[in-house]
Amino acid sequence: MSFALCLVLLPLFSALLMLLWPRIAPRLQCIAAIACVVLALLLLQDVQLNGTQQHFIGGWNPLLAIRWYADGLTALLLFLSAVLHLLVAVYALSIRRRDKLAAAFWPLSSLLLASLQALWLSRDLFNLYVCLELLGMVAVALVTLSGDKAIRPALRYLLFSLFASLCYLLGVALLYAAYGALDILLLQGQLQANMLTAAALLLITLGLMLKAAWWPLHLWLPAAHAAAPAPVSALLSALVVKGPLFILVLIWTTLAPAAFLSSAAYGFFACALGALLLGGIAALRTPYSKALVAYSTVAQLGYTMLALGLLISFKLPEFAAALWLFVMAHALAKAACFLSIGEMQQTLGVKKVAQLKGASQTMPLAMFAFAVAGGSLIGLPPSGGFLAKWALLLGLWQTQQYFLLLVLLAATLVSAAYVFRVVVLAFDRAEPTTPDFAPQLLPQWLALLPALAVWMMAFFSMPLLAILQQALG
Repeated sequence: MSFALCLVLLPLFSALLMLLWPRIAPRLQCIAAIACVVLALLLLQDVQLNGTQQHFIGGWNPLLAIRWYADGLTALLLFLSAVLHLLVAVYALSIRRRDKLAAAFWPLSSLLLASLQALWLSRDLFNLYVCLELLGMVAVALVTLSGDKAIRPALRYLLFSLFASLCYLLGVALLYAAYGALDILLLQGQLQANMLTAAALLLITLGLMLKAAWWPLHLWLPAAHAAAPAPVSALLSALVVKGPLFILVLIWTTLAPAAFLSSAAYGFFACALGALLLGGIAALRTPYSKALVAYSTVAQLGYTMLALGLLISFKLPEFAAALWLFVMAHALAKAACFLSIGEMQQTLGVKKVAQLKGASQTMPLAMFAFAVAGGSLIGLPPSGGFLAKWALLLGLWQTQQYFLLLVLLAATLVSAAYVFRVVVLAFDRAEPTTPDFAPQLLPQWLALLPALAVWMMAFFSMPLLAILQQALG
């Protein structure tokens, strides 16, 4: 577990050094991010060769200790987080003079990574609460870096996050009072189908859905993601909302009594339908480009809700694979979308979708990055989004869920509508919006990289599925 410990401690200590020596912060951030990518890759290789690893912090027995657990899925999430953090760090370095990025960005983003990596590794309900709380506080602070315009969205985010934390903590307290343990693997199979357990799981689920911005508890997300600087929006959408999702999957696939699974699945199905259709329609109707990408996050998270509901209902490996493939593909695509839209906004000096007219001529690289990432959101082959949808479709066909197949088709058409809304305008050559200054090429290339990576997932589909299959049993 030495690699895993380093993946948490390295960004934590680098954040402290950045606070002491702010002048070296941007370069130190990039160096630490590169080291984290290497460590995550080594951990992934180690887990594949030697199997699942676990470590009890402080050497205490499982009832008292915090368990850190690294399997193939955890190692993949650690690697994905490190890679996207490195990408955003280099992007922020390339635009820091033009956009006058606040000095606080560097230590805060390192703290964000440390919190997220600790969350992926934790298998203790209270330690997961601590990680969630740190993640939420840092995310709110990052949103405020845009200045006065971001104060109201950040405050709203903070209030929702605090209420969500209280719900989660109360649910955890109820479980501890009833069962005397917080370790997830110790609690596995112990929860009884009674009113106390139902209340605890309901509170935990409510808190996590609020933090993950699952429909209809997503009200804080569009304004917060749209108000934040582009590098922050990319981190929030690609990574932060995935942390609560990870815990939700652990709770409902590992802890929840079988008697509750059917009711929970129907609840997740209802939320998924609302997210896929109403979230997509909101993205289609909003006049602002960053808000479009933010509402798209609400809509795309509907696929993970649908996959989770199906997984706890039918326990098919196709649904588990679809869930985590959606998480990885969405993270890469959303990073590309926010970075490319942010780059066009800053260079063209525009905020509305209608003002992106002719962007394919003025900023072809950034527009190409958005279009390529949008193709994965739609589910065009051979992108990562297509792989996830294909796994979901196979599972739906096997379980004869034909109504959900039609919903998936309708959601795909809605996704195509809001992506092509931007693309069609960008190729309109009549009176294109002219940039305020010469576009920078490096930030546009950096926005393109995750878009290309999500399409490269098809070439690594077999290793990815093998890792997921080994981790998910």
